[in-house]
Amino acid sequence: MTFATTRRALLGTATLLATPAIARAQAAQRTLRVGNQRGGLRSLLEISGVARDLPYRIEWSEFPAAQPLLEALNANAVDLGSMGDLNFFSVYSSGAPIKAIAATRSDGASQNIIVRGDSPIRSVADLRGKRIAAARGGWTHYSMLAILQKAGIPFSEVRFAWLLPAEAGLAFRSGEVDAWSVWEPYTSLQVLEFGARVLTDARGLTPSASVLAVHNTALTERRDQLLDFVQRNARGWAWAQHNLAEYARSTAQIIRQPVPVIERAYQVNQTRAVRIDEALVQEFQQAVDQAHAWGVVPQRVRVADAVDQSFTRDLGA
Repeated sequence: MTFATTRRALLGTATLLATPAIARAQAAQRTLRVGNQRGGLRSLLEISGVARDLPYRIEWSEFPAAQPLLEALNANAVDLGSMGDLNFFSVYSSGAPIKAIAATRSDGASQNIIVRGDSPIRSVADLRGKRIAAARGGWTHYSMLAILQKAGIPFSEVRFAWLLPAEAGLAFRSGEVDAWSVWEPYTSLQVLEFGARVLTDARGLTPSASVLAVHNTALTERRDQLLDFVQRNARGWAWAQHNLAEYARSTAQIIRQPVPVIERAYQVNQTRAVRIDEALVQEFQQAVDQAHAWGVVPQRVRVADAVDQSFTRDLGA
């Protein structure tokens, strides 16, 4: 065998060995790793039909709540995920390499303080001296404090029980706590299945927004995919607005909840995709500044640095 023949054979072998690695790299570039909370992004995209004919593959990862999803996003284990605005800003303020590229807004009526049906509590003023359950660091932590402040109740006059929804639901129904600062669909579940009453809600007191957040690596390496995903997500929410009953029925089957509970929650939420524009940035800034003053967000945040407005520029307001 000549040197030239040997060299060609070696090059051929090297090419064969390299091909699987190249294929894997190319497949990774065509894949968007998306973190999903049960009944969240995946359900919306699949039920609405906007996930058909994707020019890339979605690799879904399931998470029980926003916090573990944000931990995965911070570690670059997923490219993209959806979570409440304050959950995002709390993690961003700690130096996480993430950015918000899209947003949805719900009605403030979706964030509530609820009491049991037989509770003697009839007004926010009656919460003085009572024990309220809430999840620390998110929407209803902030909205609870905003509701108390509006009513002129010093925070020191209320006892807080920092509990996640599963534990809070048990404590609420057993009487271990007097009230619960909670969000949909947990409110609708307690109202329809256990006879709870909505004491008040957070309309006008909070942005009531969620964001699509991405790792900075995905922001630079998968921009076209992210832009396509943002547009499909907006179309999904537009479909949901006009097909609430169908959306609720399908989601209820996925998350194994009664259809009336999910339908009521969706009617209250009225969730829609919105542009991240200057007005929303300023609204976020005011809320984050107040949240920082209350200790809900640990560090100061310059919201304009935490968002990329270019992805929703062509969306309707």
